[in-house]
Amino acid sequence: MDNGASSYRRFLAGDETAFDEILDLYRENLIFFINRFVRDTAAAEDLAIDAFLELLVHKNRYNFKTSLKTYLFMLGRSKAIDYLRHRARWKTIELSEAQGEEDAGFSIEDRLLAEERSRVLSAALETLPEEMRCAVHLIYFEGLSYEETAKVMKKSKKQVDNLLYRAKRKLRSVIGMEGETLI
Repeated sequence: MDNGASSYRRFLAGDETAFDEILDLYRENLIFFINRFVRDTAAAEDLAIDAFLELLVHKNRYNFKTSLKTYLFMLGRSKAIDYLRHRARWKTIELSEAQGEEDAGFSIEDRLLAEERSRVLSAALETLPEEMRCAVHLIYFEGLSYEETAKVMKKSKKQVDNLLYRAKRKLRSVIGMEGETLI
């Protein structure tokens, strides 16, 4: 799989619909990734738009040496870090959103167990330092390779490997303690 590079080549050749394919392919994952940094869905959506806009405006910056996904996630991480630097002077208030959709086909018990597992995993991930959390997200949730993750995080492959090793060890200890309450 070329991770969107062929679509981007078609876009550069003048095919306007090719960029829509790139948006469809990466928009939600990029928003989710950025949201891990900024913890604000609306801001994450805006920052993802900014990353795609940079890809549109500066067409020749992407050099096809990495996958398009890696390049977009590098842009997204950069935008998120810039946002966090400037957000320190803004006062924000978080609003809770109610879930409106019911999951059909699952029993209440299955849904509660899935929500509890998700809560435990999310809480365990929150205990990790930011770099470990970022590495775990890129490798396990986004499916990037160690090399691509290293480029996004501006680290060496060995540093990413070490971060993941320490993150898994810490997650095992945290989930092991909380996991006992699930039984």
